[in-house]
Amino acid sequence: MRIQSDGARLAVYDPQPRGKEAVLLVHGWPLSHRIFEYQVQLLLEMGYRPVSLDLRGFGQSDAPAAGYGYDQLAADLYGVVQTLKLDRFVLVGFSMGGAVALRYMRLYQGYGVRKLLLLSAATPCWVQRPGFPYGISRQRADGLIALCRTDRPALCEQFSRELFAAPKSTASLRWIEQIALEASGIATVQAAFSLRDEDGRKDLQAVRVPTSILHGGKDRIVPPELACVQQKAIPGARLRILPDSGHGIFFDQLPLFQQVFAEELRR
Repeated sequence: MRIQSDGARLAVYDPQPRGKEAVLLVHGWPLSHRIFEYQVQLLLEMGYRPVSLDLRGFGQSDAPAAGYGYDQLAADLYGVVQTLKLDRFVLVGFSMGGAVALRYMRLYQGYGVRKLLLLSAATPCWVQRPGFPYGISRQRADGLIALCRTDRPALCEQFSRELFAAPKSTASLRWIEQIALEASGIATVQAAFSLRDEDGRKDLQAVRVPTSILHGGKDRIVPPELACVQQKAIPGARLRILPDSGHGIFFDQLPLFQQVFAEELRR
């Protein structure tokens, strides 16, 4: 279905509207809802109502020239929640989607959210800055943005290879690369600026629901130290490190992730 937000039409996927409880899945940069293919299957088997969307500029959603800051992306989530009348749902955010989910928690006081799951979340700050020595270097972030602007296909190929710690088939790497290539060039660059520049430390302080943090111990894109920062800042947050997973925690060690994901949903 299509949902309008600030003039942009968002692609939203709701295959089982009568499921027992909604789970809203928010993807990361530069991907789309397609990365949750195996989690959607699991949720359907467990009787849940999986709802996913393509953030503006990604997948099948519109790609306007602006609106890629976390405030607007959180507003887009709020529009989806209101339109579908979601209540007492589980909010799941992967990578940049985790940062957007946390911005939603602050701007909308966690409207409708019963539980929060952060997967390899690029938050509170993806890039090191004065007073925050965690995350990746500004130089590395600028290098990725430069590649976005000059050779986006090379960026997508590089990203697909850095996503996983466990060996993956050529077909699996092509799958990720294809999803990344489907994104708008505008969105890929503008969202990368947001990843580099946004500061979500206040967002962490706004969480008032049970929270589970799942992170790969071999994550080369969002360092595991950020997961520790998240756990310390969110009261009562539960941290689970998958020691042999990289950033693509949703697929790297799929059987183990599915087990842990199901456990945290039920908890």
